[in-house]
Amino acid sequence: MQQLIPKTSQGPVQALGHLLGAHATLTRELSARLVEEHGLTMSEYEVLFLLSREPEHSMRRIDLSREVRLSPSGITRMLDRLEATGLVKKGHCSQDARVTYAVLTDAGMKKLHECAPAHYAAIERLIGERLSDEEVESLSGLLGRLSDLDDDCTVGD
Repeated sequence: MQQLIPKTSQGPVQALGHLLGAHATLTRELSARLVEEHGLTMSEYEVLFLLSREPEHSMRRIDLSREVRLSPSGITRMLDRLEATGLVKKGHCSQDARVTYAVLTDAGMKKLHECAPAHYAAIERLIGERLSDEEVESLSGLLGRLSDLDDDCTVGD
């Protein structure tokens, strides 16, 4: 019987397994705390955070969709939920009626500031207390290189 995973791929396959497992665990832990304490998922927190970093606290919905790696319909559903709670509002482009923006509201900024201390404490507990500073730096660099795959390839490459 032929071996399913070629010997040359065993290391990368094992690394991918660890990466996916770590991602699932970290996302579950961080999201559970955010949902329990603040009623936000990790993705919703990320949207608020991304909007807070923009000069006008707004982004085109399509750009936000790419940043959080959600489909256009997925980001629309999420933004609808955030709009219903008053954390974001819809903005429009004066030059192109087809373009809509997600705009962080004052309530959204307040919610972000309420969530941040516990969220970053949880990140420190889950990652910072398990890895040395050098390991965190190395991991960040490696994952950054893998995150750039979106820019380099398409399905079928």
